[in-house]
Amino acid sequence: MKVLVAGGAGYIGSVTTQLLCDEGHEVCVFDNGERGHRAAVDERAAFVQGDLRRADEIRGAMMEFSPDAVMHFAAYIEVGESMKQPVPFFRNNVSGGLNLLEAVLEAGVSKIIFSSTCAVYGTPERVPMDESLPRRPESVYGESKLMFERMLEWAETIHGIEPVFLRYFNAAGATEKFGEAHEPETHLIPLVLQVPLGRRDKIFIFGDDYDTPDGTCIRDYIHIRDLARAHLLALNPGTRGAFNLGNGSGYSVREVIETARAVTGHPVPAEVRPRRPGDCVRLVADASRARRELGWTPEHPGLQSIVADAWNWHRAHPEGYGDCD
Repeated sequence: MKVLVAGGAGYIGSVTTQLLCDEGHEVCVFDNGERGHRAAVDERAAFVQGDLRRADEIRGAMMEFSPDAVMHFAAYIEVGESMKQPVPFFRNNVSGGLNLLEAVLEAGVSKIIFSSTCAVYGTPERVPMDESLPRRPESVYGESKLMFERMLEWAETIHGIEPVFLRYFNAAGATEKFGEAHEPETHLIPLVLQVPLGRRDKIFIFGDDYDTPDGTCIRDYIHIRDLARAHLLALNPGTRGAFNLGNGSGYSVREVIETARAVTGHPVPAEVRPRRPGDCVRLVADASRARRELGWTPEHPGLQSIVADAWNWHRAHPEGYGDCD
């Protein structure tokens, strides 16, 4: 199958491209390089440098490559940044997504797999979280993702395309080739690993008085390889709709830090600071639908395995992709 991967030079897009190539798919990565890395694009994939905010660039790439399916990862992802600078988020995530959708329809592509997020739910009414929860985002980031989900739903109703919304929880880990390298970094596991790498002195815990066993927030972490594999399963004809992707097991901030200490052999000093506004107490996925309809089962569910793979990659790439760009 021919697959165009928008945002394929980013963290999740790069690993998904790797797995697509491993399985013999013909892949074209479309990325503007703003927050991705050319060195993160699998050498077996074609590469087109382009920006979804420029409609002619994605239209040209779509017409030239003529894909059977599109995977869309190209978006800004920092929740805090979205609440300070909403306009760039809407321009990139919504306007860019609209340009992609228009190119998809013009090229006659029937399948689009969208990198969505559990942030579309906002604070959940219940945990674990299934797809029947109301979508009430509490950030510009979550709203921008939901707006594109709704665009795809209308395109399904009117044009008959097959959209798939994969709502991630917390992607983490790495393959031997590709890992997580954001600038600035906002995700807990790579931030914790910056301490044994010598890039920061300690890690901060924002609140230790939550209603959880150790007082810190709980999140569902999913190995990047398992997350990427769900995208390949979603390519099956007839697959459509929303799927939550997580392990169904939550780990607290303190548990992540303790695991990093065990994996790295470093003490990883931690300092407690006041709670941050907007942090949910517990976010854990119910991925029953993905297991049932996609045939998806996480192969690396343990936190130790996730952190160990991330640590191995970061030790080999202490400056992220900066040492090989």
